[in-house]
Amino acid sequence: MAATATLSRLAQLGSYGIRRSRGLIFNRVQRRGIAACIDPSAGLTDEQKEFQKVAFDFAANEMAPHMAEWDQNEIFPVETMRKAAQLGFGGIYVRPEVGGSGLSRLDTSIIFEALSTGCTSTTAYMSIHNMCAWMIDVFGSNEQREKFCPELCSMEKFASYCLTEPGSGSDAASLLTSAKLQGDHYILNGSKAFISGGGDTDVYVVMCRTGGKGPKGISCVVVEKGTPGLSFGKKEKKVGWNSQPTRAVIFEDCAVPVTNRLGVEGQGFNIAMKGLNGGRINIASCSLGAAHASVQLARDHLCVRKQFGETLSNSQFLQFKLAEMATRLVASRLLVRQAAVALQEDRPDAVSLCSMAKLFATDECFTICNQALQMHGGYGYLKDYAVQQFVRDIRVHQILEGTNEVMRMIIARNLLTES
Repeated sequence: MAATATLSRLAQLGSYGIRRSRGLIFNRVQRRGIAACIDPSAGLTDEQKEFQKVAFDFAANEMAPHMAEWDQNEIFPVETMRKAAQLGFGGIYVRPEVGGSGLSRLDTSIIFEALSTGCTSTTAYMSIHNMCAWMIDVFGSNEQREKFCPELCSMEKFASYCLTEPGSGSDAASLLTSAKLQGDHYILNGSKAFISGGGDTDVYVVMCRTGGKGPKGISCVVVEKGTPGLSFGKKEKKVGWNSQPTRAVIFEDCAVPVTNRLGVEGQGFNIAMKGLNGGRINIASCSLGAAHASVQLARDHLCVRKQFGETLSNSQFLQFKLAEMATRLVASRLLVRQAAVALQEDRPDAVSLCSMAKLFATDECFTICNQALQMHGGYGYLKDYAVQQFVRDIRVHQILEGTNEVMRMIIARNLLTES
């Protein structure tokens, strides 16, 4: 399916009627509308505005009303995500011939930002799932693409990205999970930590050591749920991101067919890093959505909450704070979208820009959400108010897909090695 056809399908399937929502985000935000100065549709093409509206409507109607429940009860909303996949959101930048939507990195950023206003945690998992599907699409053989991608794009099956280990977080090249070749199988031993979707997902894109020390000894294999020797740790109790399970993924003499290896032996670290470049744009985009919703929630609260005989919106101090929040949001969005275009075009500055976008947007958007909570006063600390969940869900974005300290290292290394 061509990208244009996909957009038409999105517009057709996504024409939700605006109905009364019992969610805490859009029941007020939609009524007041979006201020022009923070309008996320500014500068987009008509087609991009179409599928952005589809994503916003889906977030408002299918995600926001359930966001608090998914968080409180730690529900992995499989059926809601499958509805999103019917709109093309299960393989946004996967090629159409294997079921993807074939859209650009910028298009993807626009969609994830919009979806994240409905539930940041769920959208963040979807962004990881999309990254895994893309890795198989780009680095897999035709047989692997045809086997895995259609079911991932439809979200009939779900995927997890397995790089981090208990002893290797930021130093990913030191990973220890081994894969010893025995006949036509690799025998995997080791464990992965903090795996989003772990235990509930079907496909695990695993970085493992097939050779010597360092990045050149790492390969990438796809491990399917149900493979003997694959097991999972306990479900982690987290501050946020509660609509997606997080577990250790454990390999004990786990036999994986050689035909499940992506690329050649020793290419795994390169595959992992290329996936993460896009993942950083994705997670930064999820931060944008949380911040966008939080700015609107703060604005609406200031307009209705009275103290000392007048609404908080009349306080110049709070006006200035709101202005700073809006400025941080728009600056972050511009940088994320610039990085997305650079990655799509495979420009020499793409890696640095992806790192800059991830660093800047996740830091600034957390500041926005946290300030929005502060503006709500004591109400902001109650779970009846959505702003606290945005704060909790967005905090981890400064850690995953490479910590923001690592982002600084990547940017500095690029600056210092440029001739």
